[in-house]
Amino acid sequence: MKFNANVIVLFLLFIVFSMNIRGTPVKYNPLSQEEKEVILDKGTERPFSGEFANHHEEGLYICKQCNAILYHSTDKFESDCGWPSFDDELKGAVMRVPDADGQRTEIICSRCKGHLGHVFLGEGLTRKNVRHCVNSISMKFIPYKDIGSIIEKAYFAGGCFWGMEYHFMTAKGVVYTSVGYMGGTLKYPTYEEVCSGETGHKETLEVIYDPGQTSYEEMARLFFEIHDPVQADGQGPDRGEQYLSFLFYADEKQKETAERLVGILKDKGYRVATRIQKASPFWKAEAYHQKYYEKKHGMPYCHRLVKRFDGGKHQDP
Repeated sequence: MKFNANVIVLFLLFIVFSMNIRGTPVKYNPLSQEEKEVILDKGTERPFSGEFANHHEEGLYICKQCNAILYHSTDKFESDCGWPSFDDELKGAVMRVPDADGQRTEIICSRCKGHLGHVFLGEGLTRKNVRHCVNSISMKFIPYKDIGSIIEKAYFAGGCFWGMEYHFMTAKGVVYTSVGYMGGTLKYPTYEEVCSGETGHKETLEVIYDPGQTSYEEMARLFFEIHDPVQADGQGPDRGEQYLSFLFYADEKQKETAERLVGILKDKGYRVATRIQKASPFWKAEAYHQKYYEKKHGMPYCHRLVKRFDGGKHQDP
């Protein structure tokens, strides 16, 4: 039997695009008939009938069909429309496509293409001026206490944590970020105590990410590319103990990845000052430090993206 070369190529492409980023087929959860009518047949549940229409617990909303993380509870708001409403989604998790009615914009899960609902703009309901109107039946909810089964954490210290968070909070696969303190001796330190330089803490960023969309290596690479890992006394104009460059690893796998990336940078000519140290208790910083630049509509003064892993050898100026 003879096969057309184009047919074979198309078949292989189909196999590749049926795989997720880890290289294994995406596994779909079995759906009830009611779930199929919404998720597969693009139906709509009755308003005020879904379990998440009036739901306020903190956690993550994931796709009912493929478990992809879609929304964070901090982006959920009350719109009184009868369906769960969100004004933002996890970066890259939701796709917008023209609705069959020719008027609305449908939203679907980027991973499995399951129907979620519709998105509306310009209603003025929140500062972001966006409303994702989602069917409860298209989602599952994972409370904070149970998210360890579907997410992973990373901890980085690279100068002022405002700038660190600014770059990480929009990175692909990042579910949530918070700033705080790590590496010191005092429990529940305050910002003033850390700034004294006597507690040993570093301004640290906690990154919660979806390993189904990104990897620890991608997170660590971003860390080395948004701050200067060569500066040994702080970061930019910020000098002192709390601004030193540290990568805090949670397990041996993270440690091996960090050491390998440092080795790559050294081979390229960077005199890396970043210290690799086992993670210790993370103490969340005061509320006014969280998402600082988002609140102030500002830009980091000492953090910028530099592609250090691309290109050839590095030479100091």
